[in-house]
Amino acid sequence: MTLKGLGWNADFEKAFAAYRAKGWVPARLIRESPINFGALLAKGEEIDVVLCGRVWHEAACDADLPAVGDWVAVELGHENHDHVIRAIVPRQSCFSRKMPGNSSQAQVIGANIDFVVVVTDAGPDFNVRRMERYFLLIERSGAKAIVLVNKADLYPLEQSRHAAVEIAALWDGALVHVTSALEGGGLKTLKKYLKNGITLCIVGSSGVGKSTIVNQLYGEEWQWTSEVNSNTGKGRHTTTARELVPLPGGGMLIDNPGMREIQMWTDATTLRESFADVQKIASHCRYSDCSHRHDAGCAIRTAVAGGLLDAARHEHFLNLETEIAALQKRAEKRQMAVERWAKRNRRVKARNLNDRIQLERDERGDV
Repeated sequence: MTLKGLGWNADFEKAFAAYRAKGWVPARLIRESPINFGALLAKGEEIDVVLCGRVWHEAACDADLPAVGDWVAVELGHENHDHVIRAIVPRQSCFSRKMPGNSSQAQVIGANIDFVVVVTDAGPDFNVRRMERYFLLIERSGAKAIVLVNKADLYPLEQSRHAAVEIAALWDGALVHVTSALEGGGLKTLKKYLKNGITLCIVGSSGVGKSTIVNQLYGEEWQWTSEVNSNTGKGRHTTTARELVPLPGGGMLIDNPGMREIQMWTDATTLRESFADVQKIASHCRYSDCSHRHDAGCAIRTAVAGGLLDAARHEHFLNLETEIAALQKRAEKRQMAVERWAKRNRRVKARNLNDRIQLERDERGDV
């Protein structure tokens, strides 16, 4: 396998020139653990690499640290010395979500990916509001979106097609397909997009057939698939760790554990661009700062009442805007805390320096 087959291109090569001059080599990260990373070199050689302290300390947050899919500059070790990541090559795309819980930070799902493949079904997993969240995050990432309405063998074809139409209406750039993983439909569909050097990232809830599709793409039981609970529609044991896998037919695949929550990691500008239809209506509100909830002269509420705007889409827009505002507020609080700690540390360092200078003067007997 060549570097090009791993996704290397002219832009990466240009960005890497300074690192190559230092004798470092490019490698793509395929997995991560609490202590090290797995990486692929040219010709497909796999090595374990550790992160140097400088890259760790220069990262402003966890999202700036290396992640699966990243290209990194590696100083190869010799004998008993580790292979060390010395730098991260600038990402060309980055798919991330807000880290689960109350954190205000992003969690990188995959770096340098060309397509994000969202797997869902027309049954219990079907949720238009969740798909809107996926599309917002994919748009922000710089990748393209593919949606598989899977398990068409379990539901009436008309039901699956109707779900696909609803999803396609959410975003013009989405490539939506009705598939049956058990019958090989997902495999046939994704093979049209998989080419040498192309990276796919597969996401979706547990139990929608992601691991079955991965197995078919890889050509063997790469992931352990399981039965699905008939009451919840969820799989019990499937993918448990994020990993980038080279595919026998060409291309790369990042498989992800089932996502229970898709929290926003974006900004108000991206949000409003993705809800252009709502924004257009909002421009006719009586007041420029209309909350679109109870204000008099609200054009959006009038459109909902007149059947021109779906009430659920309006409500989801308001919920997302509230969620983003809360995220920004948490980020501001975190920044204030960081600045306070930095100021405190500077005072402590200055005091320690003065104490050391005074001690040296006392030892010399300076007046």
